[in-house]
Amino acid sequence: MKKSILVIALAVAVPALSCAAKKQKPAAAAEPAKEVAVVEEDPVITEECVMNVSLFHESVKNKMFADAYGPWYEVYTTCPNANKSIYSDGTKIVEALYQATSDPAEKERLAKLAIEMQDKRIRFFGNDPKYPKDYILGEKGMAYVDFYGEAKYAEARECLRQSVEGMGSKSKVMVLVKLVDVSYALYKQDPNGKAEQLISDYELASSALAEQAADPTNKFAEAAGKQKDYVDNIFAISGAADCSKLDEIYAAVVKENIGNLDMLQKIAKLYKRVRCTESDVYFAACEAAHKLQPTDESAAGCASMAAKKGDYEQAVEYYDQAIKLAMIEDELEDVADYQYNAAFYCYNNLKKYSEARKYALASIATLQGLGLNKGQGRCYIIIGMCYAATQLYPQDAKGRILNKTVYWAAVDKFVKAKQIDPSVEAQASEFISSYSRYFPTKEERFDLPNEFSGSTYYVGGWIGETTNIR
Repeated sequence: MKKSILVIALAVAVPALSCAAKKQKPAAAAEPAKEVAVVEEDPVITEECVMNVSLFHESVKNKMFADAYGPWYEVYTTCPNANKSIYSDGTKIVEALYQATSDPAEKERLAKLAIEMQDKRIRFFGNDPKYPKDYILGEKGMAYVDFYGEAKYAEARECLRQSVEGMGSKSKVMVLVKLVDVSYALYKQDPNGKAEQLISDYELASSALAEQAADPTNKFAEAAGKQKDYVDNIFAISGAADCSKLDEIYAAVVKENIGNLDMLQKIAKLYKRVRCTESDVYFAACEAAHKLQPTDESAAGCASMAAKKGDYEQAVEYYDQAIKLAMIEDELEDVADYQYNAAFYCYNNLKKYSEARKYALASIATLQGLGLNKGQGRCYIIIGMCYAATQLYPQDAKGRILNKTVYWAAVDKFVKAKQIDPSVEAQASEFISSYSRYFPTKEERFDLPNEFSGSTYYVGGWIGETTNIR
């Protein structure tokens, strides 16, 4: 009776235990000629297994890894299907013993055991809903890195890649980081042969990290954001991000996938991320994707393509599309960028100054809505430059003096730019110094007493602003 009570108590303490071996079904009598597949039975979970699980688990909790090893190894070898803690605790035990020994033979034994453990976990617990086979492959890849280092990077990368492909944005943050680390190391060994592999691995990991970082319900969102910065930096310094190298890899891929929206969008995002947006391959991917399903990114890519060809009217039209599409997705920082780009082309290339101001003011309003000062400065500078380029009056003696009043309005915008956005302070100060020299002189204002009778002046035309006389 006492033995029964003991078994029940231990079973309650270890709820994941399965206490009955699976029975092999006999072949149907009606089909004697048909071969019967041999099904390997799961090991029987004995009372001794249950007790040993409790023993090693308690020792691991107290960080007594040497004491834990004996009962753990007994369970691992005789009833490896008893409980998932065999593998979570086993990883800690093997790692601790590996670090504690200096014997090369023992280190090799423990390293092999660490890899074998993950294979066995896949066999017995690969269908676990929370930690399925793909998750365990990530653990196996990490074990290759931890126990073998560069000697097993190829095997590690294969496991990590398969894990991330299966788990997606549910991957462990460190599995995503290790995939890029390992892929980068392999690329350094063979830059010509492993560039495409690194690019693909980076894109997969970076996208998953970005998704995690943007999820407010994910408790690892902050860590994911920091690690995304890390992998972005690794990729940037790798050399694989070179635009010409990307073109070599993806020119044919774009042609082969001209109707594959998902692939085209991935390529376009990659080019945008590494700032290769002047590439013809990028343009081709954006244009093809835009025809299949317009997005703000594809519209922006088409805008860049049009600008490169000198068709600035078309570029602004594409930015109008990008603005609308980004607003639908609530991507307001992108909206502000698209509005600024449209403002720049209207000012710099089309000489449509009132249109340029409209886009610049819209970008400022978008950034103010987000509580961002950075980015507003460049918009105020665009408006100031538009004012400075405007001639409101005829080129007679009076008109030449009145035309100088636009510089008062222009300098107001440059002053505003440096006040609100320190990132443009140097540029704004330079413009203030340059254009202040063109203010109407005291003598010129004296010649027009009716126009300059007070302390302020209304700059008319499309500008329509009141400024201080100085």
